[in-house]
Amino acid sequence: MDAELDDKALENTLAESLADLVAADVAPADLLPDAKTISEEEFVEVVGGALEAVGGTLLFKMCVENEGEAQHVAAACVGDGGNRQLLLLTLPTGGGALKVETTAKSTNPVAGIAAAYAGLMDAFQAAA
Repeated sequence: MDAELDDKALENTLAESLADLVAADVAPADLLPDAKTISEEEFVEVVGGALEAVGGTLLFKMCVENEGEAQHVAAACVGDGGNRQLLLLTLPTGGGALKVETTAKSTNPVAGIAAAYAGLMDAFQAAA
């Protein structure tokens, strides 16, 4: 990843990668609005493909309720060291658009967990 990418450029790059996956029918067709319930496996497939396109790493995934809506949430990182960016990817379980945002700009409560988890992984790597 180019160290010059700012948060918005990173979000846009990942969103464009996802759009390319959907256009190429790599992602499940039911990720479009008004789709059936999105399974955890389908969410992982879409997130994995999008992260692979930008050299990102999945940190964790979960299904939570946020503002009365059930959604799949994944935390990921792109880059290394001081150039690392933490991302939050969310998708309503009922279908819709995948939202990609940096954890620094996110209002989702899981964003704080992502930063703590990344710090924990750093500590484990240093101890290994």
